Amino acid sequence: MSQGRKGREREVGKKAGARRATGTPGLPGSLDAVFGVHAVRALLSRGDIPKVLWVQEGEAQQRLTELVEQARRGGARVERHPREELDRLAREASHQGIVAFAAPLAFESEASLWFKLEAWPHETPPLLLVLDGVTDVHNFGACLRSADAAGVHGVIVPKDKSAPLSATVRKVACGAAESVPVYQVTNLARALTRLKEFGVWITGTAGEAEEMLFDAEFTGPTALVMGAEGKGMRRLTREACDGLVKLPMAGSVSSLNVSVATGICLFEAVRQRRDA
Repeated sequence: MSQGRKGREREVGKKAGARRATGTPGLPGSLDAVFGVHAVRALLSRGDIPKVLWVQEGEAQQRLTELVEQARRGGARVERHPREELDRLAREASHQGIVAFAAPLAFESEASLWFKLEAWPHETPPLLLVLDGVTDVHNFGACLRSADAAGVHGVIVPKDKSAPLSATVRKVACGAAESVPVYQVTNLARALTRLKEFGVWITGTAGEAEEMLFDAEFTGPTALVMGAEGKGMRRLTREACDGLVKLPMAGSVSSLNVSVATGICLFEAVRQRRDA
């Protein structure tokens, strides 16, 4: 480990929505439609009671009794609709017989990120995911799902060049959008520089990197930066990184989908931290 990284780790502890659902036919007011069992369960578990809950008539209604009753006790208005209406509302999303209409999900503020790092509440060092230019809602949702599964403490995105926290993102994330803090920063390169002040080592991913992912170290305070599919990280983001890594590609393709690559990278960090 480099002296610079060791020095930063000592500082930790010292400084310790594709579309918004709005406008979809049949959508109550200006609320987001949250599709699927996992996403609705995550919504309820964090105490966000939907204003309205649509439940598919028939067999699905019985299967979803527990969720429906939990929402009703919280004050949600429960409505039963035929499957055709839920299909029309969900379009490409799989609703699994249940749709919750809730207030749009908001990004966490940049100030709250610095506050969390200042008074770090966990025994394990920070593991952060940074998404630079990931604008596709399906990729964004899949990245959030991987982040949740890997125990990531927070996801950082720029105010520009980023997908919204839309209903589709929430559905693809299967509840991870509600459980993983997503911090929106005004200037990503500047935010990465600020992370270094908290002892966080910034590791970016790039196809031209010399170091392989599996040779890098992720046991200390780490921010893993993933760039947009095809374009990769922006220049200033790349320059703010402490080091670059790449995945060993043995076949004919030159790169992986960003959400797939994110999962591989995050779980390499999980493996190292488990074995440390």
